[in-house]
Amino acid sequence: AANLDPIELRLSHLQDEREIAVLEAVARLSNWDSRPSPSSRSEARGEGNILRGRGVSMATSFGGFVATVCEVEVDTSTGRIWPRRFYVAHDCGLILNPRSLRTTIEGNIVQGTSRTLCEEVNFDEAMVRSEDWLSYPILDVMEVPESIEIDMINRPDLPPGGAGEPSLVSVPGAIANAVFDATGVWIRRLPLTPERVKAALNV
Repeated sequence: AANLDPIELRLSHLQDEREIAVLEAVARLSNWDSRPSPSSRSEARGEGNILRGRGVSMATSFGGFVATVCEVEVDTSTGRIWPRRFYVAHDCGLILNPRSLRTTIEGNIVQGTSRTLCEEVNFDEAMVRSEDWLSYPILDVMEVPESIEIDMINRPDLPPGGAGEPSLVSVPGAIANAVFDATGVWIRRLPLTPERVKAALNV
């Protein structure tokens, strides 16, 4: 609505040095192209019915600071969203185990993608009907991101903070903002199932 680049908009309102640092870091990591959202149709158009977009989000909790950029492809004929690439800048203070931290972030991104796109408990008037992996779907191996790039910001002068949840929390916003960038349509109810996407796009 402000016709500003999403990262520039956030930077203009942030005051915390660590929040600013992760946002600037993820912009560099993702080679962020400064422009407002949504993108123009020519920028978003892929092959066939595919629209492409990018989105950014932030999460600050438990002493962790995370900024995430997601690049998505939206198939307007099927409603399928593929979060193709993630870029994550992660600051949890002193990094005690870099290898473990990296795999934790990667796992959080995949789990967050699953929650955003397909996980939903179904129930009726009597009871919960999500009883197995067919009635409670999780992300299929063919739907996982193509790549997850991570910038782990080590701060040895600070105590270790939240390394688990903050990166997961950033995923839904990054995906939803990327879908808006691609389509020009806000979809605010999760999960972003193909049926909900098609309904929102009126296809």
